[in-house]
Amino acid sequence: MRTTRLVVLIMIFAHTTFAQKQEIKAKTHNREWPSLEAKHFKVIPIKDSELRRDYELYVKLPESYSKNPDKLYPVLYFTDAIWHLEILSASTEYMLEDIILVGISWQKNSSQDLKEEVGEHVSRFRDYSMQESKKPEIQNKYQLGQANKHLDFIRNNVIKYIEGNYRADSRSRTYFGYSLGGEFGSYVLLSKPDTFDNYIIGSPSIKNEVPYLAELNTKLDSISSDEDNSLHANVFLSYGTQESEMVEPIQGLVGVLKGRRDRGLSLQKEVIEGNHQTAFPMTAVRSVAWLTTIMSHVSNHSDELPFFDTPQINKAFLNATPEDKNDGIEVGEVGIDGGDKKMIQEVAEEISDKKHGFFDSFLIYQKDKLIFESYYSRGRINQPHPQASATKAYTSLALGRAIQMGFLTMADLEKPLVSFLKELDSSRFVKGTELITLEKALTMSTGISIPDEQWEAFKKDPSQIQGQQLVQTILEHSAPITPDTQKFVYGTGPDLIMQVIEAVVPGSAEDFIKTELLDKLGITNYKWQTAPSGLPEAGWRTSMTSRNMVKWGMLTMNRGKWEGEQLVSKEFIDKALSRILLTGDDDVYGGGKDVSKQGYGFYWWSADLKVGDKTYFCRSAQGGGGQYIILIDELDLLVVVTAHDNENKTLQLMAERIIPAFL
Repeated sequence: MRTTRLVVLIMIFAHTTFAQKQEIKAKTHNREWPSLEAKHFKVIPIKDSELRRDYELYVKLPESYSKNPDKLYPVLYFTDAIWHLEILSASTEYMLEDIILVGISWQKNSSQDLKEEVGEHVSRFRDYSMQESKKPEIQNKYQLGQANKHLDFIRNNVIKYIEGNYRADSRSRTYFGYSLGGEFGSYVLLSKPDTFDNYIIGSPSIKNEVPYLAELNTKLDSISSDEDNSLHANVFLSYGTQESEMVEPIQGLVGVLKGRRDRGLSLQKEVIEGNHQTAFPMTAVRSVAWLTTIMSHVSNHSDELPFFDTPQINKAFLNATPEDKNDGIEVGEVGIDGGDKKMIQEVAEEISDKKHGFFDSFLIYQKDKLIFESYYSRGRINQPHPQASATKAYTSLALGRAIQMGFLTMADLEKPLVSFLKELDSSRFVKGTELITLEKALTMSTGISIPDEQWEAFKKDPSQIQGQQLVQTILEHSAPITPDTQKFVYGTGPDLIMQVIEAVVPGSAEDFIKTELLDKLGITNYKWQTAPSGLPEAGWRTSMTSRNMVKWGMLTMNRGKWEGEQLVSKEFIDKALSRILLTGDDDVYGGGKDVSKQGYGFYWWSADLKVGDKTYFCRSAQGGGGQYIILIDELDLLVVVTAHDNENKTLQLMAERIIPAFL
């Protein structure tokens, strides 16, 4: 009898993927599945209000639920509940205790004939599949392709019930689906992505469904607003090493997702040892481990994980009493040690709701204490955040350290930059290269002008840009340099300063920066990339944790002193932070109506921030994407922001909301 039914099923579902066929073989039988009876799960009957289909929800609350009446809990929803609840319960018990589990059963009042023929799980083929069968006899009998209707049931009945009856956090919903349940998860992701925040899609049965998923993706973009067409989702996508038939469709789905170039999408693909059946247990375990990284502001990922592959935190971490991590930063409490707690909390909540761009962190340090610390999106307390042009400020301070140690003097800032580089052939320079002083390089006023296509040509011949040959190449190919051409132009300068550091300090610039700055500041968790020249990058491509950015700010606020030692020349920092030149207010990065008189020092920006009838002089290190180290000396205030949204208004936010909280 059982063999006969298996043969019938294989014939009926011949149009499905190999993975689904294997699952049918493993799971089909004539067993009756009674309502679940388990100590920790509550069984709740629930009806599809539109189609009058009966289901059950299997709800497990965390042990801490009754002890924390004000706490909201994330929820993990999963289909094929009776198959998955035990391993998900065990996995979360050990790795993610504070989460509500909600299993969604198969239809309870399905046709008895179909249940006897196929099994209690027969409704899954209808509910989780995206498209109808092209064979009329199969379609008439099994009504395949009703994922859209099942999704409506989950959105309109299941989620509303859970969030109406439990303290479920609507900002932290996760879906788990395997095989055909993975196909359903793919459908939800690309049709109504706001249903869940996180998607665990294991070995999805999408062998023939990628073109349809691509259509869903196109349709989704067409109905999204111009302002925000992001999926806003973290996706865990996996398959087994022995599921060779899964490789092409999975790659197809990955291509659809990556082709979106979606800044709000995080995708992690994993290949797990085993076939369709044996890969399942580890899929559950590893996906729950992945989920823990989304529920915490502390990263447990490898340092090799690219920043934009970091899952986004579902719920922002806001801390008015930062933890003392014995990292050289004293801590306090906003509202007690400074600032208006309510005002700061309101701003932080707005940042959490993405009302000010895609922030990753927001920290406040005042009067020698870190008094507020928060992380959002891809921000983590222990994960270095990519730094764009904020790196220039670090390069500036490295030169100031060389001056403090006597390898250069302040008077040297007025000397021709090439006078410090002994490997150059000055006879081949363009006219006027002697006008490029260290100060001109520090203020982006070199006068160097090289067409973009020429730069691209240099990159194709590494010999032209290695070591000091980079400077030789630049000064041979630039247009002539005159006092008139030496105007502020954001571009060449930092690489020249790094060349001078390399030339004047003992050893290498890389070792000097590490030993004389990073080590002394206690900065060990960072990345500092190497430029094509072989020297450390000078203008971008570093990564710093937000707390380490606070340290750079503290060093600067204290005019070069760190724990009693003068690390950087005070005279140099005073000049670096001054408004040496005005750059104009036509396009102030992060600015707005209350930000004016934008100026530039030694890779540090400055501006006036208007608050009421008063203005506050602000200096800042800035990086494209939204990294800031902001100093307001008059208020003894330091603010650090990391973000990955180029259209931020951070300085305007300082004027409107942050400074008033400290008046």
